Amino acid sequence: MGILEATRALGKEMQKDERFIAFAKAKLANDNDEQLQKDIGEFNIVRMNLEKETGAEQVNEEKVKELNEELRSIYTKIMSSKTMVDYNNAKAGLDAMLNDINSVIMQCALGADPETCEPEHECSGSCSTCGGCH
Repeated sequence: MGILEATRALGKEMQKDERFIAFAKAKLANDNDEQLQKDIGEFNIVRMNLEKETGAEQVNEEKVKELNEELRSIYTKIMSSKTMVDYNNAKAGLDAMLNDINSVIMQCALGADPETCEPEHECSGSCSTCGGCH
């Protein structure tokens, strides 16, 4: 089996993994959540209006402040919706899996024994930047 065939086999196995399945379901739920999609659309419109206002020749600071507050409010609403929370959690699981795979591949590329190398994990001690515990 060549490298590309082995990669495709890895891809097939990844798609069988519970973390990939959870991510795919969460992504579909996000895509089908009409209110969330409406909120994302509104966020994008407000963001474009903010960019337009801040790029104007004469910036209206009050309008900028108002648009920033509206943007933060919509962002908070989006990020606290159940489907977005579920999506972000599922994405963190998928990212952790991909980090493990990449770690092993990089070790092998540097000459490590493919049969014995284990994913390397760097822990900064801050859970807010973590893709998941090992």
